[in-house]
Parts: sequence; C-alpha cells; structure tokens
Amino acid sequence: MEIDILTLFPEFFTGPLSQSMLRRAQHLGRVRFRVLNLREFTTDRHQVTDDRPFGGGPGMVMKVEPLVAAIRGVRGEDPATWVILLSPAGELFTQKKAGELAQLTHLLLICGHYEGVDDRVRHFINEEISIGDYVLTGGEIPALVVLDAVTRLLSGVLGGEGAAVEESFQTGLLEYPHYTRPREFEGLEVPEILLSGDHARIARWRRREALRRTAHRRPELLAKAALSREDREFLATLTENTTEDR
Repeated sequence: MEIDILTLFPEFFTGPLSQSMLRRAQHLGRVRFRVLNLREFTTDRHQVTDDRPFGGGPGMVMKVEPLVAAIRGVRGEDPATWVILLSPAGELFTQKKAGELAQLTHLLLICGHYEGVDDRVRHFINEEISIGDYVLTGGEIPALVVLDAVTRLLSGVLGGEGAAVEESFQTGLLEYPHYTRPREFEGLEVPEILLSGDHARIARWRRREALRRTAHRRPELLAKAALSREDREFLATLTENTTEDR
C-alpha cells in the first residue's frame, strides 16, 4: 500500500513514521509513506499557499491552485489514488472506515490548515474525514490517526493475524481487559480464570467482559454489533442487575 501525506509541515511526520508499528510496516514492505510539501506545488516566487477569504472574516484560507496541482500530480502517477481531505466537516472516522481504506492501494491524505481550504477543492477529492467533534490546529494529527489505524490492519504488520481482529471495535465491541505479571499487585489480583489454562472458559470470559465493558461505557455500539443469542442473554442479566440496584 502507498500512503502520501500532503502538508505544509513535512517535518511533523519525521518522528512518528520512523517509530514502532509504522516503522515495522515499512520494513516489511507492507506500506510506503511519502510526505509531500504543499509549497512545492506553488508557482509563485514566495510559495504562497493561503490568502484572505472572500467576503471578509478572520484567518486565512488555503488556496485551491497548489492543492489541485498536488492532487493531479499524485493521480498522474497513479490514477487509482483515493484522495482524502482531513476536515472537521467530514465523515466521522471509525474502525469500519479504517478497514475500508485498508483495502485500497493508494491514499493521499490532505492536511488542512489555517481557517480551512478553498471549498472548490472538494470537486477534486474522493471524501472528507473527521476524527472527532473538536477543533485542531491542522490536519496533521488527524492524518496520523488515519494512517496508523489503516496500517495496522495490513496483513502481517501486527505479527499474528488475529491480533487486529481482537482489538476494540473490530468485533463491534470494546476490547476485554488485559493482564500480565505479576499475578498480584498491591492487593489487586489477576482474575483466576485467566490462570486456569482452560481456553474455552477464557474465551467465554473475555467475550462477556467485552460485552460488559461496552454496555457500561459505549452502549450505543451494541445496536450494530454482531451478537449471538448467548450474548443477548448475558446482556439481559446486566440490565436486570442494574434494575435491581435501583
């Protein structure tokens, strides 16, 4: 997979792309990252990428010409490139969306900045993505979120093929609790069932803990999760216990 990042601050990505899982993915040949400086797609001597908004108002707006020039440049190399504008006005990024993007071969992530981008850019992209209902200085952090979430889904990147499947949201639920040594810490003990060696019982416990955690912290996720009859019966007991507590 190829992931290009278009930004005014290419140095922002130097550290993250050379660390941990992102570094491993590149060494394995599963992904190639390329950071593009938007200023290199300008045509004026001062490499201007922004201007004052028509109609007045605060801040500066990113100009359409260098953005479209960059998009056309990348698509000229690969017409199949899927172009994403990171924007607070975009579709909310989810694990499902990460899975969809991981099936593609080439992404171009555009990092907005200043007050926003000239709206005409939207005629040249495939979609807009937002990572949440809050305002950030630019699109660089959202771009890192997207490329990290997508890269870890690529085959072989996490080592075991089941590693990504068991993570939060992959099953539609929050992930079950994890424990490691020591068995006891300041009176806090690891659940005995995890030390039993009975893999069937452990799997059942983990499933129920994932259901319990999701019901408590993110109950809206249950409406879309793939639940078995046993899952629903267990959730019903949680509801009954909550009602009794009242």
